[in-house]
Amino acid sequence: MEYEDIYVTGIGRHLPDAIEIADAEARGLCARKDVWRTGIEAVCVAEEAPPDMAAAAARRALSDAGAKPSDIELILHASVHYQGHDLWAAASYVQREAVGNTCPAVEVNQQSNGGMAAIELAAAFLASRPGGRGALVSTGDRFAPPGFDRWRTDPGTICGDGGTAMVLSRGGTPRDGRGALRLRSAVSVSDPDLERLGRGARPFADAPLEAARPIDAETPREQAVSELGFAEVLRRLQEGQARAVEDALSEAGVKQADVDWFVLPHLGLPKMNVQFFEPLGIERERTTWDWGRRIGHLGAGDQIAGLGELVASGRLAPGQRCLLAGVGAGFTYSAAVVERTRDAAG
Repeated sequence: MEYEDIYVTGIGRHLPDAIEIADAEARGLCARKDVWRTGIEAVCVAEEAPPDMAAAAARRALSDAGAKPSDIELILHASVHYQGHDLWAAASYVQREAVGNTCPAVEVNQQSNGGMAAIELAAAFLASRPGGRGALVSTGDRFAPPGFDRWRTDPGTICGDGGTAMVLSRGGTPRDGRGALRLRSAVSVSDPDLERLGRGARPFADAPLEAARPIDAETPREQAVSELGFAEVLRRLQEGQARAVEDALSEAGVKQADVDWFVLPHLGLPKMNVQFFEPLGIERERTTWDWGRRIGHLGAGDQIAGLGELVASGRLAPGQRCLLAGVGAGFTYSAAVVERTRDAAG
């Protein structure tokens, strides 16, 4: 469906200082053989807990939207890695720290596609409620040892820390006199046969980090690829992403040629070439990847952060459209079309 009156009214980012890849090499944190092909130049590294970064981003998004606690009817929090406590709900912490109301607060766990999935769920929630006001999506991750080695756990991807947040609302208002941000569509598709890329041949464990410490994403992937075949895995990855993009464009009533900007994950360049740039025919210059290469992969937050950069930099001009695309283990693929209107209601 094409959304009639769902708007992005607030965006918040909390990104800690970045460490240059060259400095990380010099300090012995990573080996050149593990990072040089990625094209990543720097990654954000935090000391703060992920939910604290998500809450900080949420406060900024709420301020950006001019939203009151009573305006938020749903909170969705997405993450990839450990949030700091066991048997605990980080979404409720973000709610208490940033919002202070009593609406439902729910966690979305779809790995790197969690933020995109949460945007779609929030939009559908608002679209189903004629009197609905607003929803908050937050993300937060810190990829720290002993559980995660940001340089080696997922070869080809270097993970950065940070929090992001987005407020979605019924009805739009101009942003800095440059038009509102209308969400035209949001679509997700899945291919559960590929869930084995994160599981491999390993048996189910009884507790976290039993299989490997830090997490080893490469071994189960290699085991699954050996079983399915590299060509088949690549075909399915590309087809899933293409289907999500095509469906989002179709539901928005636009063609890819009508899209001015693309907001994509901050993966290493070889992965970007294979899954996004080449199969989807996207020019790198029309994406936020060159900004993201100095941030690192924010887990579930790349797309919110990238949209925030397009808006803050003024690159997304009135009348222009951008397409957000994401992918996460499972496998799920999402895409959404956002348009900057020429006036408040577009």
